[in-house]
Amino acid sequence: MTNLDRRPDLEVLEPGQPCTAVQHLEPRLVPLGGPRDMTVHRTLPQRARSLVGAWCFLDHYGPDDVAATGGMQVPRHPHTGLATVSWLFSGRVEHLDSGGNAASVVPGELNLMIAGRGITHQELSNPQSSTLHGVQLWYALPEATRFGDNAFVHHVPEQVRLPGVVARVFIGELLGSSSPVDTRTPDLLGAELVLEPGASVQLDVRADFEHAVLAESDQVLVNAAVVEHRSLAYVPPGSGTLIIAASTAPVRVILLGGVPLGEQIVMWWNFVGRDHDEIAEFRRRYQAELGFEPADPRDAGAPDLFGTFPPGQPRPLPAPPLPTVRLRPRE
Repeated sequence: MTNLDRRPDLEVLEPGQPCTAVQHLEPRLVPLGGPRDMTVHRTLPQRARSLVGAWCFLDHYGPDDVAATGGMQVPRHPHTGLATVSWLFSGRVEHLDSGGNAASVVPGELNLMIAGRGITHQELSNPQSSTLHGVQLWYALPEATRFGDNAFVHHVPEQVRLPGVVARVFIGELLGSSSPVDTRTPDLLGAELVLEPGASVQLDVRADFEHAVLAESDQVLVNAAVVEHRSLAYVPPGSGTLIIAASTAPVRVILLGGVPLGEQIVMWWNFVGRDHDEIAEFRRRYQAELGFEPADPRDAGAPDLFGTFPPGQPRPLPAPPLPTVRLRPRE
């Protein structure tokens, strides 16, 4: 498999021919937190690739025995300039945010939180969940919408059934199914596909999109390239065809896509901005608004970014210190 840069002209394709230059991105293990540190498998961002379209973050977790791992215990924390997508395969997570939204995240249903200029939220496993299994996705908001109001959207996508394949399109359009969700980020795709053993599906996709396929439950073939369990296959723009195939076991994949963002971003902790100074301001204002540090005179008169929370919730997370070197943009 070939490591590629982001140019769409690396492979000349005839119409209907799938791109075979597939980049294989392996996950790294990251402790998410909680009483016993639930471990997630992170494939975005990484040194080899920061973005797929506007998608900038992919954590894959489980199936985890909640009694053993402690499940998901992520207290109140901030976001700016991005949107979060919570998608479960099993279990239940309780979401609460400073926009006044409380919701249960359950399998097969989309919960989309758009941070806009600022929001705080928490995600806690439901005590009745014995097994937790899913993905957490983020995408970066473009310059045109990143300072808008925050929002929360719940959507139950329809099932699309083909021979040997069941798909749910939670963002964008695929297989004749169209999600009504307004992402404030044009030209995005997010879908779950479950394939029976030996099944394959040929997808007509937008040739101006770059795509990524997470081998969620087992090894999978993407345009004839083997993608190992929990790894991510990246397919550059240039082809209108994507072929996904299972081997001898059933397989579930998460398919992401989008037009290359075309904007440099700085991504640090839970913030997405455009330069180091902007990230430093987000951190400074969060720390002051939640009482971790004194307010800075530079922010006098500025409206609050991160909102209020109902009483009786776990203590929020403080922001870590900024690195001693300036944060550099990625694209």
